Amino acid sequence: MSPFIRDWLFEWRFWPQIILSLAGMAFIYGLGWHRLRQKGAYRLANGWRLASFLGGLAALWLAMISFIEVLQEFLFSVHMVQHLLITMVGPPLIMLADPLPFLMWGLPPDARRAVGLFLARKSPFRRHLKRLTAPWLVWGLYVFFLWMWHTPSAYDAALRYEVLHILEHTSYFVTATLFWWHVSGSTPRLHGRTSYGLRMGFLLSALVPNEILGVVISLAGQPIYTHYTGVVRVSRLSVMDDQMLGGAFMWVPGGMMYALGAVVLLARKLDQEEKAARKMEQRG
Repeated sequence: MSPFIRDWLFEWRFWPQIILSLAGMAFIYGLGWHRLRQKGAYRLANGWRLASFLGGLAALWLAMISFIEVLQEFLFSVHMVQHLLITMVGPPLIMLADPLPFLMWGLPPDARRAVGLFLARKSPFRRHLKRLTAPWLVWGLYVFFLWMWHTPSAYDAALRYEVLHILEHTSYFVTATLFWWHVSGSTPRLHGRTSYGLRMGFLLSALVPNEILGVVISLAGQPIYTHYTGVVRVSRLSVMDDQMLGGAFMWVPGGMMYALGAVVLLARKLDQEEKAARKMEQRG
């Protein structure tokens, strides 16, 4: 049996801390969703929000537990798929589910009240959190980590040292979650309601550096990451073809996620304007 097939089928990495974290989040969210349904909040606790949250967790599980985590050490293209799942699939699905109210209602009453005090409008914690999650700062950190971890030295070091690899994925996930939090407009709205236009601009301005990086990697004339020149080839892809494919994944599917988000926001904006126009006509 080839190494590729063996890694695919048998060598999944069951990290207990990741499995327990994802399972815990699913349980707390599901419990909160159930409790809100019991209270009659059917509009908030609807089926698509539950499916979105669980889908986001499933994407993270696929990225960090499945064969993808094994094969990313051998194939650059698989590593790029992993990054897309961690930044552009898992976080937006989780944020679209508006997780805060469900996670809070999934906690015991005392813990729920404690979280509520931390997030109260005049609390020092909320004030500092608002500063640390300013849109311009989140956007800058998101783009910074995207580019920084794709520099040859940082990328190869992350594959060489497990601590750096964990730090890489953590920084991706945290900044991506904050990024999509601003885009989705989910609670808590520390910075007020952001207009659809600004949220679309937030997305499209991040599209540009992502596309540039994808093009640079895909069209490079020589291997950028030396790690992949020294590993066993587990597929028929050459080092250069693998690198080109990985860059194309970032370039095309990655770019499409930003564009899709902008299209969804535009559709919501037009729908909101249409409803407002109808109300004006009815009043007239």
